[in-house]
Amino acid sequence: QVQLVESGGGLVQTGGSLRLSCANLGRTFSTYAMGWFRQAPTKEREFVAAIRRTGGLTHPADYYADSVRGRFTIAGDNDKNTASLRMISLKPEDTAVYYCAAQNVQGGPWGSWGRGTQVTVSS
Repeated sequence: QVQLVESGGGLVQTGGSLRLSCANLGRTFSTYAMGWFRQAPTKEREFVAAIRRTGGLTHPADYYADSVRGRFTIAGDNDKNTASLRMISLKPEDTAVYYCAAQNVQGGPWGSWGRGTQVTVSS
């Protein structure tokens, strides 16, 4: 069974940076994509970034929410079910619990989730 575990969250000032990591402590399996989502207090969980198994010129392997594009960079390994999220120029509105997730097949649900890591950006 997949067991995703996030790490690297913390408290940082506006403009600062953090790097989140996601590891699979359980059985590995080949995924189509590894991704990051976040949920701020009183808000719904939202997509942040993902990295697909394959990509090309018109459809890069990595893709981002508009709110983080240019500031966040995702990396990952779909065979090892690992992912990282490099975040720079952080803003108070980036404050949220960040979750790692795995998508088994293209267009399918994000079926495996970690428990999340808190990121707090102070103003």
